[in-house]
Amino acid sequence: MRNGKLLAGLLAFATLGLAADPFVGTWKLDTAKTKYTTGTPPKSQTVTIKEAGADLDVNVTGTAGDGSPITSHYTVPAGGGAGKIISSPYDGVNSKRTSPSERSVDYSKGGKVVYKTASKLSADGKTLTVKAKGTNAMGQSVEGTNIYTKQ
Repeated sequence: MRNGKLLAGLLAFATLGLAADPFVGTWKLDTAKTKYTTGTPPKSQTVTIKEAGADLDVNVTGTAGDGSPITSHYTVPAGGGAGKIISSPYDGVNSKRTSPSERSVDYSKGGKVVYKTASKLSADGKTLTVKAKGTNAMGQSVEGTNIYTKQ
């Protein structure tokens, strides 16, 4: 009986270790809750995050406030670090995992960080709040908070 409890405890712990990254999923922008103090928020945006080995594969699509398309695709290490741009108006991306439910991402052009985001998951994992500041993909100065819901 004692060995059975030990085995059950080890299996439960192992299962937690294999759990998917909480940021993984499809996230849709809630335009009614998204607020900007500078610049114009996107009209629509979907962020799809998938696990790809030790990396997160991030694909962003949508429509900017001016009606132009938004597209960006990159990978970053799940634990944080320099990522790889696949297609994006930025030429560099670097992420940092600040806690199990928080992540920051810096986007750069010409080696200079021009746009920063700080993301936080809600306790239930259904809402992603992303504070953004800097020069967006359209070259506009922006500062605001994007609210996404998990699909």
